[in-house]
Amino acid sequence: MKIVTIVGARPQFVKAATVSRIIRANPAVHEILLHTGQHYDENMSDVFFRELSIPLPDYNLDVGSGSHAVQTGMMLKGIEEVLLKEKPDWTLVYGDTNSTLAGALAAAKLHIPVAHIEAGLRSFNRAMPEEVNRIVTDRISDLLFAPTQTAVTNLTREGLADITCFSGDVMYDSVLFYKEWILRDPGKYMTAGVPGKYLLATIHRAENTDNPENLKNIFLAFSKLGQEIVLPLHPRTRKILQSSISVPVNVHIIDPVGYLQMMKLTMDASRVLTDSGGLQKEAYFLGKQCITLRTETEWIETLHDRWNIITGCDPELIERAVGGALPVAMQQPGFGNGKSAGIILEKLLGI
Repeated sequence: MKIVTIVGARPQFVKAATVSRIIRANPAVHEILLHTGQHYDENMSDVFFRELSIPLPDYNLDVGSGSHAVQTGMMLKGIEEVLLKEKPDWTLVYGDTNSTLAGALAAAKLHIPVAHIEAGLRSFNRAMPEEVNRIVTDRISDLLFAPTQTAVTNLTREGLADITCFSGDVMYDSVLFYKEWILRDPGKYMTAGVPGKYLLATIHRAENTDNPENLKNIFLAFSKLGQEIVLPLHPRTRKILQSSISVPVNVHIIDPVGYLQMMKLTMDASRVLTDSGGLQKEAYFLGKQCITLRTETEWIETLHDRWNIITGCDPELIERAVGGALPVAMQQPGFGNGKSAGIILEKLLGI
């Protein structure tokens, strides 16, 4: 069997590392890795391939940045050429990025079966480009791997139960696997210049970075928290900040870090503040309370017992959440058994 795996953005590298490790251990499967180049910066791409021991891509489209239409169009052209050449049995796509949509659409047009890992997520907010990507990708895929029972329910309501498989979440597999790496040699994954006690924050979604009012309110909240905040920042967001926002003195902006460093930062943080979907889950898996700087979440399982608190960009709600008591009891994660990658491969092989 031949599988073309399509990735292009930071979260997809982590997911693919987990699944590809299982795929490549099976001699009956030949995997071809295609990197669209959606994330191309050294700190957003290359470092992940090195530190997670992901095989180098067989193809790299180097599409770079651009509008949604330009970026997706360039990906479609390049992916189609690769699929026509390789003629795979399956095309594997991850998550909800433009790379996901382009990979699924190119394969579907060529009548090549598409499997979507992390299917069925819904924020029910179509202003998010990720939501549009999820819905379209699920509709044109042939096999949907749902990370949670909530995702299974969403897909069933949409009439897609027959092609849906509850696999569990490959990110849960990943956290369990790489946490052991970190614990064996924690000093190796420390980030220089980080205070001893801190909140960890990330901001990257367009609804926040492209909205001056939201961004202003987030940093107003940060200034009121009275705690040191470590903020790994995408170059694009840093440029926006420099032109429009005064960064409080308690906020320590650092360059984006690799996955293992980010996991170590999360493990050592007192709390996490983020608009990232992936980091909400990782905080939950690692037993860290998360304050979500959005008005909704796809990962409702993390809301139990206040492990995840949705505040949007309201400074008062953010301050109240950070000042509240930490949860004491940890609910059993509803994200599978940590062996999702094996379930996915068995299903693809028809076992």
